[in-house]
Amino acid sequence: MVKDLPAQIQTWFDQRNWQLRAHQRQVLDATSAGHSSLLIAPTGAGKTLAGFLPTLADLAEENHSGLHTLYISPLKALAVDVARNLTDPIAEMGLDIRVETRTGDTPSSKRVRQRYDAPHILLTTPEQLALLISYPDASRMFASLKRLVLDELHALVTSKRGELLSLGLARLAKLAPHMQITALSATVAQPEMLREWIARPVAPQKTKLLKMKGGAGAKVSILASKSRLPWAGHAAAYAI
Repeated sequence: MVKDLPAQIQTWFDQRNWQLRAHQRQVLDATSAGHSSLLIAPTGAGKTLAGFLPTLADLAEENHSGLHTLYISPLKALAVDVARNLTDPIAEMGLDIRVETRTGDTPSSKRVRQRYDAPHILLTTPEQLALLISYPDASRMFASLKRLVLDELHALVTSKRGELLSLGLARLAKLAPHMQITALSATVAQPEMLREWIARPVAPQKTKLLKMKGGAGAKVSILASKSRLPWAGHAAAYAI
């Protein structure tokens, strides 16, 4: 099932002479068909945009009260960076979407407020998710959750933090049984293992494995030096 982008998002693409890449369309279509998905793509392929496009499309077309999408990253710095990269496009599209982060650096007053007045998109870490689902009233916050975005999944599943996240996903599946998962990963040797890992909280037959080859091409420039570079020692002095 092919779903057209909402007008605000399509206009934003057109103004930049951009088009959806094949894997971004595949994620959008899989989500529209009710499937979760695992996208395997190299660095620079636009994985993050692919992960959030279904969310932006949903929120552009309907009013949603409460938490819509939960993004989980292995690094709080990455969560903050992704939130920053989302805010500008959302403003340029003219969408009324609240985006917030929740990390160990988030003020306690804001963390309390987020439990009772959650943003549409919340970006956080496995540890903060474990805290959120531990509250007796966690069902109130997550009842409206429609989508879960797992970034850099390859960096999580092989560690103890992956085990913590796995427990969190099992709990989320109870709190939000209709949520869809979009997992993003760099190229790995065993993608099917990752697909099975995220399929555990949802029906395995509803989890699509999407692969993309290639990525952003590398651009390498070598600065010319006015003098001969030595083979050893003090090379930094000749770098500029």
